[in-house]
Amino acid sequence: MNKMKLCKVLSCAAFVGTLAGVAVMVGPAKANKDAVTPAQLNAYEQVFMDEVKKGDLLFHGDEATEKKMGVKLSAHGEACAMCHPMASDTHPFTYPKFQTSMNEFATLRDMINWCIEHPNEGEKIDPQSEAMKALEAYITWSNTGTVLRPGRY
Repeated sequence: MNKMKLCKVLSCAAFVGTLAGVAVMVGPAKANKDAVTPAQLNAYEQVFMDEVKKGDLLFHGDEATEKKMGVKLSAHGEACAMCHPMASDTHPFTYPKFQTSMNEFATLRDMINWCIEHPNEGEKIDPQSEAMKALEAYITWSNTGTVLRPGRY
């Protein structure tokens, strides 16, 4: 090996060694890796279950909850649960996917709005609204334990 190539190889080796040394001294990157306390975990679970409860009420046609949240999910009093008892046949674990009834690629929130607008003849809700998040939380929670299968039809 000629002297020029040997210098380049040694220079590269020194650079890589320096990077490795810096990485060891700095430590692993911290991307929200702070330990979660049992109290925090309990609080997070409580917030989630509060949303699930609101979603359950909306899904089962509770008029007071609809009014409180400013949504009208059906023009004729039909609840989501009339077609999907206990959130069955909603398949949240398959979204996002191509949804044939909509003839487009859709998220679970898109499908929730499609059902509100079409079969129920209600008013589409903001995908970022508290009502949408509550419905999504209830539907997803109702399918706890189901294996995710995004894209599955």
